[in-house]
Amino acid sequence: MTSIAAGIGWHILGAGMAASFYAPIEKVKKWSWETTWAVAGLFSWVILPIGIALILLPDFRGFYAAQPTGLLLKVALFGAMWGVGNVSYGLTMRNLGMALGIGVAIGVVLVVGTLEPPLRHGQAAMLFETRSGLLTMAGILVALIGIAIVSWAGHKKEIQLKGHLEGFNVGRGLLLAILCGIFSSGFAFGLDAGTPLRDEALRLHINPLLARLPSYVLIMGGGAVVNFLYCFVRLAFKRSLSLRADLAQPGRTLAVNGALAAAGGIMWYLQFFFYAWGEANIPVNMAYVNWMLHMSIYVLCGAIVGLSLHEWTGVRSGVLRMLWAGIVVIIAAANLVGLGMAAAQ
Repeated sequence: MTSIAAGIGWHILGAGMAASFYAPIEKVKKWSWETTWAVAGLFSWVILPIGIALILLPDFRGFYAAQPTGLLLKVALFGAMWGVGNVSYGLTMRNLGMALGIGVAIGVVLVVGTLEPPLRHGQAAMLFETRSGLLTMAGILVALIGIAIVSWAGHKKEIQLKGHLEGFNVGRGLLLAILCGIFSSGFAFGLDAGTPLRDEALRLHINPLLARLPSYVLIMGGGAVVNFLYCFVRLAFKRSLSLRADLAQPGRTLAVNGALAAAGGIMWYLQFFFYAWGEANIPVNMAYVNWMLHMSIYVLCGAIVGLSLHEWTGVRSGVLRMLWAGIVVIIAAANLVGLGMAAAQ
């Protein structure tokens, strides 16, 4: 149980980073969102994954050159799939609002990213015929209920505080959220496909807590290509945007903006850094629960961060009670999954 508790704890830390990463990015001034996102991504998807892999691997180039080209391409393409999900994320928010959009998208990501790998590997019977599998499936269901409650509370909050949601379109928003969720699951697929890279890192006696990190070079690299392409195409062709104007700001503004964007990017990477630590503490036969834990705790931490930043000030007590009810349900879901993992040992 100690190992499982540690795994859940590391997932909580990683999800907390994911829920908080946008706080410094929001403070960037006089830069377009595209420039800010590209700078943050430079740290998150390029500098940190490659830099850490260079430190960990005794022979960086040789490590990847020794892997089948098809494997490397598959992992990178799943990363690109995840990148498409990132790009469509903003469109989902515009049509459903932040809270509801995140809730639906994360719900889809949780289900698809958690269940697809074990089903593809022929482990469906384990999910529905063993005590551990049934407890885990119950945890997934309870987590979805908790996410729905928290998301609906957030939606009510947005309406109360703003009075309306500009561009709100349920039909289009739900379709975009579902597509966003499916494509964002590419990261989970990339992790599953990149298991041989983790195994090779373990063979090289890399610390098990860090053995997953070399696969991030490919997953995040694939996502980086899509995100950078999106940002720079918009900067080049949208008249209201200008990379030159963003970079022509005074030196102090450039330094502050760069530091804030970099901080957001580093925090975004750290969610997956600690995801790897959490995964290393979860029993191998229950590996599929890592994604479920990360996504559900992500929503939980997002709610807590919002409360700590006083984003819920002025919201009616009934909506706050709904939020807390959703938080309790998500915590219960994590405990169910923990019981499922304990039963599997």
